[in-house]
Amino acid sequence: MREIQLKDASATLSALVDQALAGEPAIIMRHGRRQAVILSFEEYERLARMPSFGQLLAAFPGDDDDVPPRSGKPACNTRS
Repeated sequence: MREIQLKDASATLSALVDQALAGEPAIIMRHGRRQAVILSFEEYERLARMPSFGQLLAAFPGDDDDVPPRSGKPACNTRS
């Protein structure tokens, strides 16, 4: 994804919108920091419909017995 300064983005907004419609979003930078993204409305709608991890967990179709109880111990030892 290309990055563009805000002043340059404002001067070439029409071209940025055309590129976003062609599947090439752009990150808008201001004072060296990422501030916004220009993407097609179709891509925005697709991303907005994506459920969160919490929503996916809440929609789990199984019963409480389908998930084994947690032991309280770590799954692996991360210390070396």
